[in-house]
Formats: sequence, structure tokens, C-alpha cells
Amino acid sequence: MNQAKDADQSRMQKIVSLCKRRGFLFQSSEIYGGIQGFWDYGPLGVELKKNVKDAWWRDMVSAHNDLDAPAGAPSAYSMVGLDCTILMHPQVWKCSGHYDLFHDYMVDCRESQKRYRHDQVRGRWAECKDQRIFVATNVEPEEEEEDTQRRAMKFFKLRNKDLDRLSWDGGFASLTTVDTFDQVLGPDAKKLGTLTEPREFNLMFKTFVGALSGEEGAAFLRPETAQGIFVNFKNVLDSTRVKLPLGIAQVGKSFRNEITPRNFTFRSREFEQMEIEFFCSPEESHKWYQYWRDRRMNWYQQMGLSSDRLQLREHDADELSHYSTGTADIEYAFPFLDPGDYGELEGIAHRGDFDLRSHMEGKLDPDTNPLELELNEDGKPRWKGSGQNLSYRNPDPPNETYTPHVIEPSAGADRATLAFLCEAYYEDKAPDEKGKMQERVVMRLHPRIAPMKAAVFPLVKKDGMPDIAKQIYLDLKPHFNVFYDEKGAVGRRYRRQDEAGTPYCITVDGQTLEDNTVTIRDRDSLEQIRVKVDECAQVIRERLQ
Repeated sequence: MNQAKDADQSRMQKIVSLCKRRGFLFQSSEIYGGIQGFWDYGPLGVELKKNVKDAWWRDMVSAHNDLDAPAGAPSAYSMVGLDCTILMHPQVWKCSGHYDLFHDYMVDCRESQKRYRHDQVRGRWAECKDQRIFVATNVEPEEEEEDTQRRAMKFFKLRNKDLDRLSWDGGFASLTTVDTFDQVLGPDAKKLGTLTEPREFNLMFKTFVGALSGEEGAAFLRPETAQGIFVNFKNVLDSTRVKLPLGIAQVGKSFRNEITPRNFTFRSREFEQMEIEFFCSPEESHKWYQYWRDRRMNWYQQMGLSSDRLQLREHDADELSHYSTGTADIEYAFPFLDPGDYGELEGIAHRGDFDLRSHMEGKLDPDTNPLELELNEDGKPRWKGSGQNLSYRNPDPPNETYTPHVIEPSAGADRATLAFLCEAYYEDKAPDEKGKMQERVVMRLHPRIAPMKAAVFPLVKKDGMPDIAKQIYLDLKPHFNVFYDEKGAVGRRYRRQDEAGTPYCITVDGQTLEDNTVTIRDRDSLEQIRVKVDECAQVIRERLQ
């Protein structure tokens, strides 16, 4: 187990290093020391993430055929898109429940003055000198063992030669498993019992709109894109000729003031979502839930994630939100997690009619079933809804009117991009220009999402080869993203493109001058074929498909 964990952590460190070296990802504001939980996408990263979003949009929305029901779907359906604002009316978040319920539990350390998310602090029980303490840590997983041992020895005033006097009771566990903090050594503390009891911390970023700086001008950066779809549901129906079942999709930024962002881009304070709110009749909602759950799982596999590292996990009853009748998570075995653990890529939730009813009536009481409007002591609504009628009248027989149920496949664009990066990283050997086998790192990204589709090289910078290579580059550029490189030995240029994930390299060589053919090298198989110069675009296009 430890060997597998060490191998995964080493792999993750190499991936992080490659991301900076090749321009996939940078720490935000790095020249000023960085800002935790925020990341900048570099030249290759922005193309990769854009391709992920474009593939999602095409597969879910623009290429969707609304005349025929796809395999597994109960009936034909329509898909449209929206792009809503990041700032919305504060009442949106009050009626949706985010204002009251969108929080994590945090603990503060009275000694270090630092704050931690309660469920992300881990540690283990240590025993020495007839005393048993819980040594808490908040470092990255690969550093936990070293950190807890160092701090336990310092607390018990042990030297390295006294290490055998220190014993551990069990493995690492969450701070949530500890009943009382009297015997807890905080992550950055030197004394016991410095952590406060857990308390709620709202995750929404607060800001102010206009010249008013008080509560009258208060607003929030959206913590999810979904609510913009719900409040525009009637606008979409009234402005189009679509009818239910209907999916409304949106890709956009969301913000959550995470207490302890961690694990590279997996948990960030600014992130991008790819969400669908699928509106359907209550009678068919469970079938649609099954359909979207299975379809979204298949999408990740089609885009290159190994089925061995993916799992579809249905939530237990005690995990479900108060309004949900079913939720499944698509999870991936990221290398920064312990062996056997998975991290969420996407959630598919059956939200019932909770959202539309909330925006019609006001905040719904999570303690009621069926859900009822939450009231203050004076009998008035806790938060008032819009009062707008968001129900749907079916134009086809039996012409019934109902409040649609919603199925929500909600994916993280950043998490998906990170999963594709982790999946693609591979080490093997390939021959250099002299035929000698050399170690290489290759990013085996699916061609649809690879930042560059092809790279064009002249073998040498003479005999007119650069002129031919540049013309090929110019001919390919209108069709897909292409890179031109004439610097260094061709073997090194291949290695650079392998690390960038470029699936094909086109080389102009001496034979090109004789018969007007070039070499196309496949990134993964290392197969090389010769094609006519004027056939390059068609051959690359066919291979990308």
C-alpha cells in the first residue's frame, strides 16, 4: 500500500512539474508569492481546457439531434444554451437556500490564529510517556507521515534515537472522528486543546454593487451556475419553440470561498462548471435520471479516461440533499489520493421540483416532506419567491400542467481537465534521431482535446526545407491548431511535442525534395507514414476523427 501511495504521489509531482514547464498551469500571481486556491492556465492549458469545454458542448448541445430519441433515452428531447451573469439578485441565493445552508464547518486555532476546514484536517493518535494525543496535520497527503512524526517527537521532546518510544494507534483519520479537542495537537500548534469547536462558514464571496457599500448594495459571486438557468426557465420557453423534455446547458465561472483549497486544481476558489438542467415530467424523471447518469459516465470513457480509474457511485440515503430523490457521482482515482480512493468529477442529481418551486414560492423548508414553504414566527415566508408561475403546460394531450422535475448533470471543467492530464501522463522509451532508445514523457491526450493537433518540422534549416514546412504549416493552420518548430535536433523537437500532447508530427526531409512527400509520426504508436504534401490536411483530419 505504501509503495503504491509513494508511486502515485511521485507521479503527481511529475505532472505538476510538467504543467508548469510546458505551460499548462501556473500558480496565480506567482511573482508575488501566489494566492492559494487560484490558478492560471498557460498557452497549452487554455487550449486543453477550451477543447474539453468545446467537446462537452458539442456532444451535449450543438450536435444533439432533437428529432430522434438517442439510445437509452425515454423520448426525443431538445437542448439549448445560456450564458448568465456571475452577479445575480441577492434574493436568488436566499430562495435557493445558499444564503442559509451553503457552508462548511471550520475550526480556529487560538494559538496559531489559523483557520481550517473541519473535515479536511487529518491526523492520528500517538502514545508516549503514558499520554495519548491526536496529532493533527493540514499538509498535502504525501507529507502527512513526516509532518505528524516530526511534531509528535517535538511535543514529547524526543530525539531521533528515542523514536522507538513513540507508538501510533491506528492510521490517519479525519478530525471529525474526534469527540473532544482537549487532547488534539492542532496542525500548527505546540500545545494541546487550542482548536475551537466547529462552526459554520458561508462559502459565498460577498461583494457590493454600485455606489452603496452597505448591506443595501450587497451581492454574491455565484457559487454555482445552475440558479441562472432556473430563473431563466420561463424566458427560454417563451422565446423559443421548444417544449419539454428540455435541457438547458451553461458553461461558466463559479466561486466558493474554500477554507483550505488543496490538491492542485482539484479544489479551488475560482473554477468553471459545465452544467445541464434537464426539465421533464415528474412521471418520467427517474428514467431520465438513469439516462443522464449512464450517458455522462460513458462520455468520460469515450474521451480517454480508463474505466479502471472511474467509478459511478450512487449516494446513500444519508448523503442525499433534502430535495433529492437520487444522486450519483462520477469519480476518478486521482494520483494525489490514497490508493483505492476516488475524487468527484461530476454529480448527477435528481432535484425534483425543488428549484422551480423555490423561485416561485420562496425558501422551502428542508425539514418537511413533501417540501413546504418555510415561514417566520409571524407566519410570513422566510424568503419570498418571485411570484412568477414557472409551471409548464404540456401542449400535447392530455394537456396537463405541472411543475417540471429537474435532472442536473454538473461537471467541473477544471477537474475534468486535471483528470485528463493525470490520465495522459505516461513514461516510456522512443528512438532518437540516431536510433538510440531514450526515455521520454508523453501526454497521451485524446486527439479531440489535445492543445495542438500537429507540429510541423523541417529536418534541417537548409536546402529549402523550412520554406516547404512553413507552407504546410500555413495550409494546416485554418483547419486546426498547429505548431511550427525548427530549433534543435529533430529528436528533441519530438520530445517537446510528446510532452505537449501533440498527436502528430509532420517532418519535411530530404525525400520531400525528391517526391513531395513528408513523414507523419504518431505520438503513441511511434508509427511513421509518408504522404503527399497536399494530402496532409486530409490525413490529419481523418486521424483526428
